[in-house]
Amino acid sequence: MSRHRIAAVSDIPPGAGREFVAGGKIVAVFNVEGAFHALDGICPHAGGPIAKGVVTGQVVTCPWHGWQFDVASGHHCLNTQLKQPCFPVTVEDDSIWIELPTG
Repeated sequence: MSRHRIAAVSDIPPGAGREFVAGGKIVAVFNVEGAFHALDGICPHAGGPIAKGVVTGQVVTCPWHGWQFDVASGHHCLNTQLKQPCFPVTVEDDSIWIELPTG
């Protein structure tokens, strides 16, 4: 795993998601009531930008075709066999860090 500083805590307000590039990957990071979650930022359906979707509770809706994912688990809301890759998130001081697989 490789560790990457993504942003300051203040860069992602509660109820929002933001898109970042880390380790050559597009990553979507969400703030759900002060808890941060990270998913692969590309929707598996048609490549939509998940971070630009609407967040309701801990569910994000892809803006392109409406696929919905739980930001904490990565599971698709209608088909739990579909799972968006999730990445561990830590907050240290005012920085958000994620861990990405290497290789």
